[in-house]
Amino acid sequence: MRFIHTADIHLDSPLHGLSAYPDAPAEQLRGATREAFRQLISTAIEERVDFVVIAGDLYDGDWPDFNTGLFFCAEMGRLQRAGIPAFVLFGNHDAESQMTRSLRLPDNVRRFSANECEVHTIEALKVALHGRSFKKRDTPENLLASYGAPLRGHVNIGVLHTALEGHVDHASYAPCTLEQLHAQGYDYWALGHVHEHQLWTGRSTICFPGNLQGRSIRETGRRGAVMVTIDGDGPPQVERLFVDVLRWEHLELDVSACENLDAVGRATGQGLARLLADDAQVPRAVRVTLRGESAAHGEL
Repeated sequence: MRFIHTADIHLDSPLHGLSAYPDAPAEQLRGATREAFRQLISTAIEERVDFVVIAGDLYDGDWPDFNTGLFFCAEMGRLQRAGIPAFVLFGNHDAESQMTRSLRLPDNVRRFSANECEVHTIEALKVALHGRSFKKRDTPENLLASYGAPLRGHVNIGVLHTALEGHVDHASYAPCTLEQLHAQGYDYWALGHVHEHQLWTGRSTICFPGNLQGRSIRETGRRGAVMVTIDGDGPPQVERLFVDVLRWEHLELDVSACENLDAVGRATGQGLARLLADDAQVPRAVRVTLRGESAAHGEL
């Protein structure tokens, strides 16, 4: 079986850092998180995955615009027509969202309770998904303590929105350790909250897919979700899916050999061209940093 694991979508979150530039593609920036999510759902349908897991931060805080929620419902409707269920866990941003509390979702969407760990099963696949949503944004306790034992005779997937330990760039919500996750005895842990892709293997396969779309220069490089394949008795196989529609990059160049400003310009152009060696169709927002003692210093 195959499923898509995604997290930290932050639908309709603004992209920061380009508004001061008059030539920035404003419409593309405004719709980037939606378009990335739309591409992910299209991939799920085209690949005929068995289900989709969303591990928190679907929304971006207490947004008053219900168009965000209606867009999500429409995309879930596409999955429903394709016969694909979605399992949604709400994270710290979703816990404070009015949409989380009041939006009616299509029948193929199954939510994890915030009161206790809830188990959803797909008996045809012998899959059990264990998860507990955030009840409030500030959740400093270890939610893992409420997760139950693996369901016998099933592939067990844990869904958890957590900072783990040591991620100083992210608020320490629902902290736990890798050892605790391994000890739980599940086959796969679908995590959310940390925006960088990370993968651990061992007794369990544990994964942060990273966020779906970079939103500022602090979130550089390719972004997306993961495709997980479970075949027989082997460990889950994890493949990255890149669906971002605008990519942030930081290009650092050593210009110490450049004799003048034209040479610096050529070196910069070559560096920008190298960025397009992968996914040339994806527009870039690039911060360029020039380093080195150069004869062009005065012109620069």
